[in-house]
Amino acid sequence: MAGMVIKNMSFKVGQTMTIVGKALPDATNFALNIGPNEKDITMHINPRFNAHGDENAVVCNSYQEGKWCEEHREGGFPFHQGEEFKIIIVFTPTEFQVTLSDGSQIHFPNRMGTEKYSFISFTGDVRVINFEIK
Repeated sequence: MAGMVIKNMSFKVGQTMTIVGKALPDATNFALNIGPNEKDITMHINPRFNAHGDENAVVCNSYQEGKWCEEHREGGFPFHQGEEFKIIIVFTPTEFQVTLSDGSQIHFPNRMGTEKYSFISFTGDVRVINFEIK
């Protein structure tokens, strides 16, 4: 299982996060999590090739006070097993504007309303090639 945790790197309103990664050849799903700490997730982006009853879907959610909130499904599915992808996230005061490799977009509300998040993690069947915030 591949994974990566980034701590003490803040993602603030007005900034853009760009991730270039590669789904593993036999990937079932992977996730990118952004939050204030290790316990809470403001934005969970979970591309699913075949997992949790979904096929070729991107599911977004938040995890607060020990439980998952309401699932949010939007955008295309430009992910392929064993291939590179790019995700661009623009952080505005009200939402995360996510652009996928095929140009499709996901508008996910900033449910916690905070202007800065310092915990970012990648879990599941993914290898991160490049990661930047500017």
